[in-house]
Amino acid sequence: MFTSLAAALVAATLIVPALTPDHLTAQEPPARTTSERPAPLNLNAATEAQLEALPGIGAATATRIVEYRKKNGPFKKAEELMNVKGIGEKSFLKLKALITVGPSRGEA
Repeated sequence: MFTSLAAALVAATLIVPALTPDHLTAQEPPARTTSERPAPLNLNAATEAQLEALPGIGAATATRIVEYRKKNGPFKKAEELMNVKGIGEKSFLKLKALITVGPSRGEA
């Protein structure tokens, strides 16, 4: 029994190519550097789903941002985001580098 088990292991080793660290690292995405930040999200064109991708923004807050935009028109500056219930100065400061204010989809 031991001989057949050993033979099976040897056969499997020969059939399956060995995975070296080079094979593993080639499949991993390159690490991001601080200069490779994603483009800021335009508050005037963002969908609820896109807003939810921001840190600290859940479904309810994303809905409130879109409703605020519909009621008050496009954001004129990013700081207006603090007028939305649930987003205070602390939350805004975390988001500031991730958002921008540009033309809405209808204006572009």
